Amino acid sequence: MPYKIRTNALPLLPKGASDIKILHFSDLHLTPSRNTLIKDIKSWIDLKPDLIISTGDFLAHKDGIKPLIIALDKLLDAPGLFVFGSNDYYAPKFKNPFSYLMPDRGERKLGENLNWQLLQKKLIDRGWKDLNHNKVKLKIKGVVIEARGTDDAHLELDNYPLVEGKKSKSADISIGLTHAPYERVLAAMAQDKLDLIFAGHTHGGQVRLPWPGGSKALTTNCDLDNWRASGLSKVNDGPWLNVSAGMGTSPFAPIRFTCPPEVSLITLTA
Repeated sequence: MPYKIRTNALPLLPKGASDIKILHFSDLHLTPSRNTLIKDIKSWIDLKPDLIISTGDFLAHKDGIKPLIIALDKLLDAPGLFVFGSNDYYAPKFKNPFSYLMPDRGERKLGENLNWQLLQKKLIDRGWKDLNHNKVKLKIKGVVIEARGTDDAHLELDNYPLVEGKKSKSADISIGLTHAPYERVLAAMAQDKLDLIFAGHTHGGQVRLPWPGGSKALTTNCDLDNWRASGLSKVNDGPWLNVSAGMGTSPFAPIRFTCPPEVSLITLTA
């Protein structure tokens, strides 16, 4: 299924600031044999992003790191931020697809250990910032962006107090990253008045029902409301949330229905 580029604009920057283009991708679930996906990733440099954000699940195979770094090569020359998902720590394992529709009791079927330390090192060596329980500041086109992130909430590795706190006075905008958009993480970031949160994990529902005006997700594979399974959304005066529908799937469930793979291009404007 061809992927789509979802574009949105958000007026979050100070008056007079130049536009900042953020490329957000998630859930590549890359294996060495996914040549079309590798080609698609290489093409993203043509979008000329100012900042690149990945919300995890880069991998789906123990030999996926080398082709991933080759695919990302030119993108790694741009400023980048990342967090990990469960499939960066463990290879996927077969489970009943209908289990995604059942209540989450916290049971996880984990595959073999993956070399996440090597992946982390490769990304950091090229200049990307690891936001798994880290907080950083970077300046893009004169705008100071404060960014913080958590480790994967789906594996209950999140510990938001490690990065909590209001936006610093020197920052123009504050953003958050997390792989799985569990409500506890979103609520904590909202409490700190972040402007924008990036997440993945949901695959947009992966299998969606045709629905008037679009389609409807049956699940988010977490406690996020189904209507927020992909795209930009906002609840009351909380932060904007951008959930990527992702580019890949588990090798054991390579099916998408009315839910094409996607990459997001979010333009921040004054």
